[in-house]
Formats: sequence, structure tokens, C-alpha cells
Amino acid sequence: MRLVWLGFATILLVMAQSLAAHARGESLAPLAEQISPAVVNITTSTLIEGQAGPQGIVPEGSPFEDFFREFQDRNGGGDSDRPRRSNALGSGFVISEDGYIVTNNHVIAEADEILIEFFPGDGQPVKELVAKVVGTDEKTDIALLKVEASGPLQYVQFGDSDTARVGDWVVAMGNPLGQGFSVSAGIVSARNRALSGSYDDYIQTDAAINRGNSGGPLFNMSGEVIGVNTAILSPNGGSIGIGFSMASNVVIKVVDQLREFGETRRGWLGVRIQDVTEDMAEAMGLEKPGGALISDVPDGPAKEAGLLAGDVILSFDGVEVEDTRGLVRQVGETTVGKSVRVVVHRDGGTQTVLVVLGRREDAERAETAEAPAVEEEEGANSEFLGLTISPLTDTLREELGLAADADGLVVTDVDEASEAYSKGLRAGDLITEAGQQKVTSVSDLETRMEEATEAGRKSLLLLVRRGGEPRFVALSLSS
Repeated sequence: MRLVWLGFATILLVMAQSLAAHARGESLAPLAEQISPAVVNITTSTLIEGQAGPQGIVPEGSPFEDFFREFQDRNGGGDSDRPRRSNALGSGFVISEDGYIVTNNHVIAEADEILIEFFPGDGQPVKELVAKVVGTDEKTDIALLKVEASGPLQYVQFGDSDTARVGDWVVAMGNPLGQGFSVSAGIVSARNRALSGSYDDYIQTDAAINRGNSGGPLFNMSGEVIGVNTAILSPNGGSIGIGFSMASNVVIKVVDQLREFGETRRGWLGVRIQDVTEDMAEAMGLEKPGGALISDVPDGPAKEAGLLAGDVILSFDGVEVEDTRGLVRQVGETTVGKSVRVVVHRDGGTQTVLVVLGRREDAERAETAEAPAVEEEEGANSEFLGLTISPLTDTLREELGLAADADGLVVTDVDEASEAYSKGLRAGDLITEAGQQKVTSVSDLETRMEEATEAGRKSLLLLVRRGGEPRFVALSLSS
């Protein structure tokens, strides 16, 4: 019996070793050798104005100021008031044999000189070339560079980032902490991460990414670039296994535009939007939360086409709209000048509007300065749903910096224990609509509340403006 058990244990051990070997997979060396010649180190040089005196060491006027100035002079720091050069490191990758290179915008921002160092290969000397900037995009943190080489360069191709699955193996390459060419491996930890931008679509990975990896490629196991390593989440500046790479399907569109135009050309609908919450959906008679609620329609394509504040965009160019983030990305990726069908929820039904998209960059350049901040107003006439409100008068228009033709009800106080306060309403806000109809008097608001109650609504939808910026807020009628 003991011999049989030992034999069975041996079989189990062999099987476990086989499974472990299979889990580890084959060596990544062949893949690294194939793609590494297209990965580059980037060194930037920036001229920085000098500062007189020992700034950054002691406070100005400190009794130790003279001491540290003498110390700097003795150690060659006496010329600190002269301009000096600052160097920074990053990574990138070649995408064409004629020398186009992709990296992060923050790697080369404000640089006076950009030097590209190519992978040396076996026994080959390091090759360095000066690069020029073709175009940049701050919104996705992508930059396109160009070098002039004596012959064709080895390059890599983009893959389809949408096919990457959580758990797939990936390889990151670059120049971490200035240590030179380096390879790290990991998996796709998450998809569709957003950090801070409207067009964010990051792949999260646990492959080691550190300072200096910025702008380098994230490869799938086919050697295709599915992301551009951009940021890490870290309490100490080092890798803790939470890195972010901008998805290649976003990068491809940006790079194509930078290559053709030297700048981005994103579609522009011309609306201010916000997500539809459950209470908003109930207040507007929608079956479920979803879509993008239009809070304002300034001059632009949407206004010319007839879209209105209060419309909920359900579909854009044949694609269902899930939320505002998805709509912003989809509009931005649509060709400028294209006529698109926009399906909206309006007055309890749906309507289709044809909109010719403008260009976002042109609209941003034409934007005027923000309206002045409003001041709180004391004293009011009526209280509703935790709000103290007053009809808008010429005096209030002047005090709040509103246009002469502005209409609505001014919030002069908010009960801090109310739902209205928790949802961000404050004194100085201007209520212009209730139940998706204009209100100019207290009686108008009372009527809208009665109508909502009679219709069986649990919430009343308010359109509120602050500093010229509109947003919808749904308040429970039970409060």
C-alpha cells in the first residue's frame, strides 16, 4: 500500500510540475528580440531661466541666506542666476520605416531639443538622432515625432485594444528610471479606466511601469502595440503594480490626425450634458437611467439643428448612448462636418434630429471667459424643498452679474439638512426650469410641483444655473 501511495504521489508531482510549466508559458525572449529594435529612449533638453540667490534652500531674508550663498559659490553654484539646461527621460516607439515615433506629450512638452536613442542590438553601437515634433494632443497625452534616418527603420504596428481581455498577458518596454532598455511582463488588470480626461480609455496593467517608461509601448503576445504607457498609481513614485496605458484604438485616431494635419480635429456637437440618474429618469418618465441629458445648448451645431435643453440623447450616429463619457468620446471620434442622426427623448416621446458636427478645437478657441461668480443673497419670499427662493429682480440681476434678459428664481438660502444641499444647490443659484418648463415666479414653481404630483412623479426636475453653467437636479417631492 505504501509503494502504491508513493507512486501516486510521484504522478501528482509530475502533473503539478507540468501544469506549472504550462502556466509559466514559453520564454518571452523571442518576442522581446523581435520588437525591441522599434522601442526608443527619449532624452529632452530644456533651457531654464536662472534664479539669483540660494532659492529653494532657505527662505528669502533668512539669516542663513548669506551662508548658503557662500556655500553655493564655493561649490560652483555661483552662476545660479544664469540660464541652465534641464534634461528629462522618457520612452517611445517607431511606427513607420520612415521615422515616425509615438510618445507621451508630457515627455517632450516645452523641450528645446529631443534626442532619440535607438536599441543597439547585438554588438551594434548606439544610434542617436534628433527628432522634431509633428504634433501633440494634450487631451490624450500623445505626441508624434519624426526623425530623418539614413535608411528604413524597424517599426511596430498597432493592434486592436478592444480585443484585449482582463487576464491577457502583456509586455511593457521602455527606459525606466534612466536604466536603459528594459522589458517587464504582466497581465491586463482592467479595461476602460478613466483618470482625468474626457477622452480617457486606459488599460490597467500590473506590468512594471516606472518613471521613464512614459511614452513606451504596451505589447500583446503578438507583438502589437495595444497601449501607450502613460501613468502609474503610486504613493512613493515607484511601481506598485498599478499602471495605465492609453488604449491603442484611441491613440491610432490621434496619431492619424497629427500625421495628416499636425493637430487634432475632433467632432463637436455643441451641448452641455450630464448623466441621467435614477431620480432624474423617474422625473422625466424614462424607463431606466441612461443616455445624456442636455443641460444647455449654446450657439453651435446642436442649436442650429434644433436640439433643446432637457432633451436626453439616447442614440448618436446609430450607437446607443450609455452615459456622457461615452457620448463625448464618440462625438470626438466622429469626422468634422459629418451629418449624424441624434435620437432624443423629448416630451414623453422620441425624436430624431440631423446635426452637422463642428470642430471642437475651433469652439474651444472661441470660448469666452467664464461669467463672474455670484454672490449670496439674504432674504427671500418662499420656501420649497429645502430652498429659500426669490423672484428675480433688476437689483438681483445686477448683484448676481446676470444678463438683463435673465429669468428665473434665485436661491437665497439652502437648508443644510435638506436633499437640495446634499445635491449641491447653494445660495446664488438660479432656477430657470422646473419639470422641463420655464419658471419665472413662485406660482410657476408651485404649478410645476402640483403637475408632477398629479402625474405620479416622485421627483421634480430643476434646471439650475451657476456662473452661467447649467445642470439638472432632481429633488424628491416627499421632502
